[in-house]
Amino acid sequence: MHHAPLLQDLAIVLLVGAVVIVICRWLRQPVVLGYILAGLIIGPHTPPAPLITDEKSIHTLSELGVIMLMFSLGLDFSLRDLARVGSTALIAGLLEIALMIWIGYQIGQFFGWSRMDSVFLGAMLLSSSTVIIVKALNDLGLAREKFASVIFGILVVDDIAAIAALGVLSGIAISGSFSPQELMVTSGSIGLFLVAVAVLGLLIVPRLLKFIEGFKSDEVTLIASLGLGFGMALAAMKLGFSGALGAFMIGAVIAETPESIRIKALIAPVRDMFSAIFFVSVGLMLDPGTIREHWLPVLVITVTLVVGKIVTGALGTFVAGHDTRTSLRVGMGLAQIGEFSFIMAALGRDLGVTSDFLYPIGVAASGITTLSTPFLIKHSDRLAAAAEDSAPKSVRNVLAFYSRWVAGLQQASTQNNAVRQLLWRWGLQVGLNLALITALFVAAGAAAPRIEGWAFPNRPGGPDGHSGLSLLATLVLALPMIIAVVRKLRAMARLISETTIRRVGTTEQTEALRRVMTQVISGGGAGLVLVYLFLLSSAMLPSWPVLAMLCGVVCLIAAWRWRLLLQLYARAQISLKETFDAPSPGGGHGHGHAADP
Repeated sequence: MHHAPLLQDLAIVLLVGAVVIVICRWLRQPVVLGYILAGLIIGPHTPPAPLITDEKSIHTLSELGVIMLMFSLGLDFSLRDLARVGSTALIAGLLEIALMIWIGYQIGQFFGWSRMDSVFLGAMLLSSSTVIIVKALNDLGLAREKFASVIFGILVVDDIAAIAALGVLSGIAISGSFSPQELMVTSGSIGLFLVAVAVLGLLIVPRLLKFIEGFKSDEVTLIASLGLGFGMALAAMKLGFSGALGAFMIGAVIAETPESIRIKALIAPVRDMFSAIFFVSVGLMLDPGTIREHWLPVLVITVTLVVGKIVTGALGTFVAGHDTRTSLRVGMGLAQIGEFSFIMAALGRDLGVTSDFLYPIGVAASGITTLSTPFLIKHSDRLAAAAEDSAPKSVRNVLAFYSRWVAGLQQASTQNNAVRQLLWRWGLQVGLNLALITALFVAAGAAAPRIEGWAFPNRPGGPDGHSGLSLLATLVLALPMIIAVVRKLRAMARLISETTIRRVGTTEQTEALRRVMTQVISGGGAGLVLVYLFLLSSAMLPSWPVLAMLCGVVCLIAAWRWRLLLQLYARAQISLKETFDAPSPGGGHGHGHAADP
């Protein structure tokens, strides 16, 4: 059997992994650390001889494990949680993320590492481990405490930032560019991809899964769900993003459907096996000699990570208006890194853009901080009280005054202007529609050259005819969203004119002035939209006569099927609203046990 080496290696991975995690369970330690230890035991750096003969095959399986792990994390993530993230979690999360990225980058530069190593180290430190934190809070019975709810909100922000970082790191690693322009383009592309997958997924996936559930077959549901996960991972890779990004996003979309609970239960065994192989492969890559050689960076990163997470998490929570004790407990609960850090380290290694020492250093720091997490959370109240009591009285008074002041601001902000809320909601809808239109044009522009090569090679009109038909098809598909943007801009213009022009002369004069202002604002907005559409379609623009004819055709279609286009858009909007208004499938805070620690 020519596959015997792979079978032997897979058997060793699972057998040794099983023994080690049984011991970890007995010692009440995270099984993730057990898998890494199993990889270290059977790896090439442990005497007397490596037990694995075909590391390449195990590495290939571990890549599948990354997809499964990210798909599972997406299933345990909730877009509803993101929509419900309050100002506290947003402020604290963003502040903590920004400071930890900066701290990680500065540590790398202090040790004289390359710029790419420093960037990856900063990204590895940005995200705390959702899996380990949730497990520790549940085990200690603290999941319903006030500080725990703040932590859950920050973890949502952390997860989104980590997913975005994976895409950005993939982009800058492939291009090798750190220029602000390149980063803006990469970040914008990722944002468009995330919005397009989320919106289109929420429109299509719930209906697809409902149809699949009609077969009442676990096998059909399992294979279809895995097909969606791996299919979206492949689509993301074809578009130049990380496959993990696509797997996470489609998992998050599925998490919003009523079938998500059953799907999570069905894929759990598959996820556990591939996740185990991934974490064992992490241990396989660990070289104790490298860790001994770089013991000082490991120590500095670990200490800085714990202190930095406590300080930045506490500072962000305090700035958002919580008292010092709650803020310190939040910081202590965030003081570690986990699964996203492994994936980022593996990304840098696989792309060949980071040094060999960065991977084992990051894994070692993660392992140490993972062990310290339960202790810090368990004693967080006592440690926070001690820190608060040891502060000078004048400092405590200033901090208490600030907390009361922010609480007063928050209370006043609940009485905001209804007009401002309405403008914000309409503006958000305009932005979302423009993002979807942009994604549609970008995808069409990328697909047009490929389609030209194999589909209808003898299309009349040559390249001009091909560009014209591609642009026409894209504009027709985008018409419902374009019409919605124009209508929303007109409604916003009318609302602004009515609220800013109170009374000028007679009632007729006031109304006339309001109409003029409405026309100016809405006309200017529509003009900007047309210019933006022209820029988006630059990759598909035909000659000017053909372009003029296409514009006429699109206007005729819009006038002829105006009601139908509005109905299509309204149905899509209602479908999205029904998805989010439906009871949450999990009924919790959205963070489960994607990879039981």
